[in-house]
Amino acid sequence: MKAVLALADGRIFKGRSFGASGEATGEVVFNTAMTGYQEVLTDPSYKGQMVTMTYTQIGNTGINGEDIESKQLYLSGFIVKEYHDCHSNWRATMSLDAYLKENGIVGIQGLDTRALTRHLRDNGAQNGIISTVDFDPESLVKKARAIPSMAGLDLASGVSTDKPYHWTQGLWDLEGGYPEVDAKNLKYKVVAYDFGIKYNILRCLVDAGCDVTVVPATFPAEEALAMNPDGIFLSNGPGDPEPLVKVQEEIRKFIGKKPIFGICLGHQLLGLALGGKTIKLKFGNHGSNLPVMDMETRKVEITAQNHGFAVDLESLGDVACLGHENLNDQTVEGIRHCTLPIYSVQHHPEASPGPHDSHYLFARFVELMEKNR
Repeated sequence: MKAVLALADGRIFKGRSFGASGEATGEVVFNTAMTGYQEVLTDPSYKGQMVTMTYTQIGNTGINGEDIESKQLYLSGFIVKEYHDCHSNWRATMSLDAYLKENGIVGIQGLDTRALTRHLRDNGAQNGIISTVDFDPESLVKKARAIPSMAGLDLASGVSTDKPYHWTQGLWDLEGGYPEVDAKNLKYKVVAYDFGIKYNILRCLVDAGCDVTVVPATFPAEEALAMNPDGIFLSNGPGDPEPLVKVQEEIRKFIGKKPIFGICLGHQLLGLALGGKTIKLKFGNHGSNLPVMDMETRKVEITAQNHGFAVDLESLGDVACLGHENLNDQTVEGIRHCTLPIYSVQHHPEASPGPHDSHYLFARFVELMEKNR
């Protein structure tokens, strides 16, 4: 079936439909990962976006029940160069096409994703529409231009949990899959704020010895402190951090009282809570092969990233210093409070998909909690 992708600036890409039929709208971004499309599809941080995979062949490992990162698919649309319906993987239970259909996600294949990626790189991420029902360029561009900008949107509230819950599942093992860990064997109590949290972040916390209670994005700080946790974790999530004013107010109540560790949106919210500012990047960083330097050890690690906003370091003054730096565009990849046990990173140390170079950050969080018990 014919399908068309139209961008707000008037650029048109023609292709073929796969997944669900109809129309999908959102901010069009590109992801440079070669593998892990299932984790990308289920990452809540992609809510409101349509993801272009720069790797050419997508779908050849199918879909399985273990590589999901949340309870559902949150992205708006999926864009690939060459979809492979004949999948081959010992864990696969269904095809990518069937998975997208089952979840109502519109996909487009057969277009020149390299040309699209270059266009987004040069002109910036922008809103777009995929359609299998309307092929009139003028009509589609008009629809794309009517989509609200990602800047100023509070999307985290729509992906957060409704009520607190306990998490005790550990990291995947070849022999037994995901183990259930006895809470009696977990030493550190952590309250994890869910702004769109990925399952593997929770598994990494458990693997590091944390007894994790996940709470909604707007959970009162007083109630979290009443649980007497050893540390506070701020999760990843979608959208612009600035509209989350109430969340920033709650985070401020933890400063100076508990060790804090933030990832991605949680990192940005922490920066705002400390008095800083955030900026929207031209096309963001999405992928699993991006170099970052730990400014404390001067070691370089290859990281997984998924963000369209960044913390402005200068706006933090002498409150916090640079913890990690993106070596591609020199944006802030992490901050450390100058005097308190507080730090955060923009990238994803839990990977899924991606390398494990940054797993040490969970151990660093545990060290801070141990020192400040």
